[in-house]
Amino acid sequence: MTDLRWATFDCFGTLVDWRHGIATSAELLFPGRGGQLLEIYNRHEPVVQSEFPAMRYRDVLTESLKRTAREGGLDLLDDDASVLATGIPYWPVFPDARRALKELREAGWRIALLTNCDRDIIGETQRRLAIPIDAVVTAEDVGSYKPNHNHFRRFERSFGATRANWVHVAQSYFHDMRPAHELGIPRVWVNRLGETNDASITDAVLPNLSNLVQTVEDVHRAAQ
Repeated sequence: MTDLRWATFDCFGTLVDWRHGIATSAELLFPGRGGQLLEIYNRHEPVVQSEFPAMRYRDVLTESLKRTAREGGLDLLDDDASVLATGIPYWPVFPDARRALKELREAGWRIALLTNCDRDIIGETQRRLAIPIDAVVTAEDVGSYKPNHNHFRRFERSFGATRANWVHVAQSYFHDMRPAHELGIPRVWVNRLGETNDASITDAVLPNLSNLVQTVEDVHRAAQ
């Protein structure tokens, strides 16, 4: 297995438009408030994940939305609280994602997902990615959420991945770039939101996945 080259990805935010999914789901319940509720939700989800590391992601979505509605002064019906978990299989894939994954596979890379969600959810999402995925590590598998190191450690143990044959690609600086840096895993930051975090802890920064193959190859060579 050590002869294989692995490109691991975060899924939601990197390959799937997580922000669109949250905002439009909130908009269904509270018209005109989707964008505002998205920003509130962004603060609550990592807190819920930290408080309840073994909680299923569908329940994290529900609890985070409840806290979001409460902070926003909105009356969330009990039957509506699961709207995010219900809709997540249909959240849109970024337009550049399928092509980038296809080109990576054609260049000889194996593809894995290290995702903060449940097995059933990522199974539905893989259907929408429509590109073969070689391995998946979920929060349900490891009993914790990134930025905890458990996803990376499980993948390393399971597939013999090392910095010599592994590049991690993700949008989230908090959930992915920081832990990958701490573990010495070569990493590409897909800075879709134009954030101003310290890019020096990354090996490369891209605004999207358009030039992914060449960037992954360059980061891989530099790590040898």
